Amino acid sequence: MTIIFYDCKTAPSPRRTRILLAEKNVPHKTIEINLMTNEQMGDDFRKINPDCTVPALQLEDGKILKDNASIATYLEEVYPDPPLLGITPYEKAVIASWQSKIDHEFGMAVASALRNANPAMKDRALPGKHNYKQIPDLSTRGLKQIDNFFITLENHLLEKEFIATEKFSIADISAACALDFARVVKKKAVQEIHPNIIRWRSNLSKRKSFNI
Repeated sequence: MTIIFYDCKTAPSPRRTRILLAEKNVPHKTIEINLMTNEQMGDDFRKINPDCTVPALQLEDGKILKDNASIATYLEEVYPDPPLLGITPYEKAVIASWQSKIDHEFGMAVASALRNANPAMKDRALPGKHNYKQIPDLSTRGLKQIDNFFITLENHLLEKEFIATEKFSIADISAACALDFARVVKKKAVQEIHPNIIRWRSNLSKRKSFNI
């Protein structure tokens, strides 16, 4: 049985897995889930992922992984080359730390800014099977968090080619996906203020995995 990747081309979260699969050259089949039509809420997809979120990855034996963290851990074990979660205990710790920081201070901030303000997401302030009302103040806070993370990342990349270690890692994937998606809330890096972010992101664009 072939690995099946449940994707949505317009969403940042499954894009992280899409890039990871490409970097590790994992043979797989892709099934597109249309979030705009709430396909993830339908009975067919609920059988795949009862949490009603993408990405999801169905393994060769039929078992299903339902989030980026579990998918990354599995792929790193089964397809260790190239290593994207670190090699040494220290590298693994540093990458894990940056992953947490990116998710909580950047990725979630973008999602909060969008979901708590976009009229199209009324009662969908959080992804998943449950409905939650929008809280406009959380959108305002999210925008401020994005600004602060831009400062953090810009300073951090001053003399660095990659975010976590001296090599490309999953932290670069996560940060780039959040950065690109931040445009939906009109936040983007600009050369005059964020030259190091621009340099880092431009270099990532040269990778084939970022252009699929």
